[in-house]
Amino acid sequence: MEFVQLADGRKLEYLIEGPADGIPLVFHHGTPGAAVRFAPLAEAAERHGLRLVSPGRPGYGASTPQPGRSISDVAADVSSLMDAIGADRFLSLGLSGGGPHSLACAALLSGRCIAAATLAGVGPANADGLDFVAGMGEENVAEFGAAFKGRAALEPLIEEQSSELAGAAPEDLAAAFGDLVSEVDKAAMTGPILDWLAASARRSVAESIAGWRDDDLAFVKDWGFRLDRIMTPVAIWQGDQDRMVPEAHGHWLAAHVSGGTFHFEAGEGHLSLLNGIDRVVADLAYTT
Repeated sequence: MEFVQLADGRKLEYLIEGPADGIPLVFHHGTPGAAVRFAPLAEAAERHGLRLVSPGRPGYGASTPQPGRSISDVAADVSSLMDAIGADRFLSLGLSGGGPHSLACAALLSGRCIAAATLAGVGPANADGLDFVAGMGEENVAEFGAAFKGRAALEPLIEEQSSELAGAAPEDLAAAFGDLVSEVDKAAMTGPILDWLAASARRSVAESIAGWRDDDLAFVKDWGFRLDRIMTPVAIWQGDQDRMVPEAHGHWLAAHVSGGTFHFEAGEGHLSLLNGIDRVVADLAYTT
């Protein structure tokens, strides 16, 4: 684990591996999540000559919380991180709750961000034509219902959920996710995917619930940038068996992200998309 000191005094933790001369691939973890190595992604990045950089967003792990942050704030943090490692260009990949953060890099760091991708990425909560919670598992319906009401309503719910995740053994994780995992996702929760999910879940709440809380609150307010003005190439990956981020989100993003390329994966869920992570990385690497 390494750290970068930011201009406002916060510190950001991150993992980095791969060829020193490789273009960085910045991986934005899901919600909740943390800077934890996902072996299949690291191996895919190395196969394609990329340098994997995995930051933990504010409030996760040892990254300093940033209460009230917006999705757009990630751009300044990533820019500082790229300065710290001496990179003038990078690729961006966001999973689930990391999807909007990847889009923010595409929108606000145009020129420096060569290309971006969202993998089962969430759409805007207040967008016309998108029913944000329709098709979500009951846990997410309750969580985002609380987020729309504000911090006071959200915190007790996340505190309760975080205690379950913090102590969940890998084999108990599917039960902890409850209605959020479809059958194809349950089948995908084995081997490296399951190990990574468990480790990421534990680290995400090891210090506090601040990262998870502030992610949720950022999702349900204005993201701080225009999706229809993105000039950077964006790939949008979505399955139709997703109960965490239903397929309507992917279709909406495909219709509203300027220049976006839609990869609709029939028969795939939220987590099962990770089985095809090499295709996602290869598609990004091709743009370089």
